[in-house]
Amino acid sequence: MTNKYLTIYNCIVEQIKSGEIPPQTLLPSENELKDQFETSRETIRKALNLLSQNGYIQKVRGKGSIVIDISKFDFPVSGLVSFKELASKMGSKPKTIVNELSLIKPDGFIRQQLQLGSKDLVWKVVRTREMGGEKIILDKDFLSNKYVPSLTEEICADSIYQYLENELNLTISFAKKEIVVAEPTTEDRTLLDLEGFHNVVIIKNFVYLDDATLFQYTESRHRPDKFRFVDFARRTHRS
Repeated sequence: MTNKYLTIYNCIVEQIKSGEIPPQTLLPSENELKDQFETSRETIRKALNLLSQNGYIQKVRGKGSIVIDISKFDFPVSGLVSFKELASKMGSKPKTIVNELSLIKPDGFIRQQLQLGSKDLVWKVVRTREMGGEKIILDKDFLSNKYVPSLTEEICADSIYQYLENELNLTISFAKKEIVVAEPTTEDRTLLDLEGFHNVVIIKNFVYLDDATLFQYTESRHRPDKFRFVDFARRTHRS
């Protein structure tokens, strides 16, 4: 038999997801919920704790439990996943706008990031990701021409990773990531819908092949209201 607190938790989650309980709503008090669900205060407390742990409510001292806006896309911080794969998992229909595709001589910063020589060339790909009619991610990719000899706008509009793995038979193995919050640049403001936003969340990716060759540097610039950056961490216990 399912624990009563899980039944209550699932019931409230459904109401939040369906919009029956909108964001910023104050949930009824523990006493009111106790009467509503005909259960003990302890059971209600367990259900509320689970709602809080899973990001559905925020407990505010002196006020109660406020429903958090869950219309955010879970973005796996530690995973190495393409935007297309991410969007399909979220069940949303994204649109990719290719703003720039060019083969360039990299500046000192990119050359340093990709550990390239002065004669090496890189592909520069700038793409805006649109979801629900809003431009919310700006991806700036720099890929070493040594490993990616050709790229087209069609590939960039679809999935670069799919092309690299299925057509070029590259094995993308791992990435090092840095996350920073910064003020939007003029480019961010031009290519994203940032009206009213003063920050962007930038994920810098250093992507390696299976032989530990660094072949791609990416800056993924996100509008901060639309994403939860999620990860799972387990503490290692020392004996």
